[in-house]
Amino acid sequence: MTTSTTSTVQDITPLSGTIGAEIRDVDLRQPLSEDSVAAIRRALLDYKVIFFPGQHLSPDEHKHFAAYFGEITNAHPVIPGVGEHKEVFELDYSRIRELLAADEQAGEYGDRDKWHTDVTFVKTPPLGSILNAIVIPAAGGDTLWSDTQAAYEGLSQPFKDLVDGLTAVHDGSRTFGKVLDYLGEGEWDGERFTELVPVEHPVVRTHPETGRRNLFVNPGFTRSIKGLTSKESDALLRHLYAHMATPEYVVRYRWNQGDLGFWDNRTTMHYAIGDYGTAHRVIQRVTIRGDRPF
Repeated sequence: MTTSTTSTVQDITPLSGTIGAEIRDVDLRQPLSEDSVAAIRRALLDYKVIFFPGQHLSPDEHKHFAAYFGEITNAHPVIPGVGEHKEVFELDYSRIRELLAADEQAGEYGDRDKWHTDVTFVKTPPLGSILNAIVIPAAGGDTLWSDTQAAYEGLSQPFKDLVDGLTAVHDGSRTFGKVLDYLGEGEWDGERFTELVPVEHPVVRTHPETGRRNLFVNPGFTRSIKGLTSKESDALLRHLYAHMATPEYVVRYRWNQGDLGFWDNRTTMHYAIGDYGTAHRVIQRVTIRGDRPF
């Protein structure tokens, strides 16, 4: 293999005023220079989600790219990886539909039409995730990302004062509990487990690299706000979710086969739009280990 011909990444096209950008002047199948890695990391911090069109990476190349930015994890705490690639989580929605129709053990797995931040139901959610578009429908199948930093900054000061210091309970059992029961065991951060125990994270977290604050709740896995009544908690979360999904904080990406998307899981939530009927859609994901939110 030869070294990358691009010493720095310069062709960065923003996709909105606050979130999302495309990078076109780098070949991710080739080794990356230190300058290129630093520029990509900077773009990730600046734009929250970045896309590399037309890369067509193999699973090994996908994992190799992810490893520039940290330790890669198992595919998922509960769902096994693809064959020999234990770090690659494959979302084959045709297969998911078959499983849901045939096996009640699936629970809510495959409920793609929901905003969420990946794997917040563990103590150390991922730093980021990288999607590789394998099979894309002719129409539909876009993904939305929300900038939860901009959403926090868009709150009034009295509302910031309200949510600062609050703690949320995150729980993956509704989505993955039945799957875990069926499989018998899961693993994350080297620890094996047989049940999903709720965890607590701050409602507003501090980004460990930028020092900026952002909302860290999501409809997929946040169950309640600690210390509030259920009525108060539900009302506050509904308001935050609606605010975080404000179009001004959201970018929508139309996939093509071979595209790669890399997002900062610490300061975004996302939504895979299920508007493609029975068409085939396959996405593979590799995840980078994160730290405990504070």
